[in-house]
Amino acid sequence: MLRVNSYIPLLLKIAAGAVCLLLFLRWFERAQVFIPSRSMDASPAELNRPFENLTLVTRDEVQIHAWFFPADPGSPRGGWGILLCHGNAGNLSHRVDLFRLLLETGVSVLAFDYRGYGLSQGRPSEEGVCQDAMAAYRWLRKRGFAAERIVALGESLGGAVAAELARREPLGGLILQSTFTSIPDMGAELFPWLPVRWLGRIRFDTQSILPQIKIPVCIMHSRSDTLVPFHHAEKNFAQANDPKMLFELRGDHNDALALGSEEYRKGVTTFLDRLSQSDAIP
Repeated sequence: MLRVNSYIPLLLKIAAGAVCLLLFLRWFERAQVFIPSRSMDASPAELNRPFENLTLVTRDEVQIHAWFFPADPGSPRGGWGILLCHGNAGNLSHRVDLFRLLLETGVSVLAFDYRGYGLSQGRPSEEGVCQDAMAAYRWLRKRGFAAERIVALGESLGGAVAAELARREPLGGLILQSTFTSIPDMGAELFPWLPVRWLGRIRFDTQSILPQIKIPVCIMHSRSDTLVPFHHAEKNFAQANDPKMLFELRGDHNDALALGSEEYRKGVTTFLDRLSQSDAIP
């Protein structure tokens, strides 16, 4: 009995170390996936066009901040709306150039901040940010946009959010820009020394969601992307149902607008044209 008891302090230390390691990995995972900023560094007024400053309420009663930009009067795409799900860092105020580019295609744009980002309440989580996207979608529907005229555009992490929205709600189309296959896949590539596939809790499993989506899909990605390599786009494209298109961008992960705004605009415009003209994308 004395000999067994002598091992108890060691076993307790091992157990405490394991718990500490698990808690660290949980914190590290969240810190890598969600990188919010509360600082609003730009205003939608900088676009010199009409806009609405919105507060939306999710089904779990979290208030999220959003900006809505109506299409130009008389635009042939005035009945279309792009619902933008942004990436994992920053907030709305860091994407004014993206709003400008999307508005140049002639559509309306609704962009929102996830909970914990910008002026939105709460703390981000995998299900939470999906609830935020659903609140934005419901606002567009109440505004009068037909479901088949709403296109969800997801930027990086936002692609996983947009894909989940497309799985839950009817949409006209889905655009995934620089989006990964899943968080476990990304974690295994970025941190091969960590047991992310075993211990990770955040999934954002885009490639598993895509086969369940029955709407046109456009995947835009750069072969020069060093954060989310191009093979993620190829795997997502393989999993998506027809009709679908793969459009190549330029530059690294965060350079799509700085180095390839024309390619970006062309990709979105081509997809919108094909949605408008046909039910199929050749």
